[in-house]
Amino acid sequence: MSIFLGIDVGGSGIKGAPVDLETGELVGERLRIPTPAKSTPANVAAVVKEIIEAFEPVIGDAPVGLTIPAPVVHGVVTFIANLDQKWAGVNADKFFEEKLGRKISLVNDADAAGLAEVHFGAAKGNDGLVILTTLGTGIGSAIIHRGVLIPNAELGHLELDGHDAESRAASSIKDKEDLSYKKWATERLQPYYSHVEMLFSPDLFVVGGGVSKDWDKFGPLLELNTPIVPATMRNRAGIVGAALFAKDSVEHPDPLVEHAV
Repeated sequence: MSIFLGIDVGGSGIKGAPVDLETGELVGERLRIPTPAKSTPANVAAVVKEIIEAFEPVIGDAPVGLTIPAPVVHGVVTFIANLDQKWAGVNADKFFEEKLGRKISLVNDADAAGLAEVHFGAAKGNDGLVILTTLGTGIGSAIIHRGVLIPNAELGHLELDGHDAESRAASSIKDKEDLSYKKWATERLQPYYSHVEMLFSPDLFVVGGGVSKDWDKFGPLLELNTPIVPATMRNRAGIVGAALFAKDSVEHPDPLVEHAV
């Protein structure tokens, strides 16, 4: 089977669609439902159930991939920032499976975007070390080596010149401090990417987030030894990456999930 449902849970909206994983294309129109104001696991599960039921004729009883804006360690949400704090410490894989009656595989949202870019987007065909960063409210990140995800990297929280990196270089800081693209690129992004490059020596950087649509205004100003390119999957990335993660959970089940605290 090549069609899996991916659902992308964000702070403002929950979006889902079946994905043909042979092509990376959505099968039909995506369904978007606003994230409940009180975004507890139970309330989010109710919305996820609605999306699953809408696409059940297409996906049957296949596992579903679900992104969440938080680290996910063997199914457990270790901490949460942009959803209700009741998520923290929850074995979300198990919670959703019990609520929805089918296998659910949770993945960090930046990790999902990274998987999508490697398999179908800007990093397709690169079998080395790829680092995706999403420049937004903070800096999300994903590390993929030879197509295999190394989960829960938080490279936005590297300490740089005594500061949490994302507190200086995120695109929200550019807007908050009214920085020009040139000043942001040369004084904030350049030190950040140079530091990450020194630590990891990647084969490719991929830059996502809404600001990537303005790549021509800042990308060419960055001077690195590593090629750096804008992401291409745009708002499909989370859905497609979640579907990829669901497929992988079938092919490579995690034996530690049942024993996670």
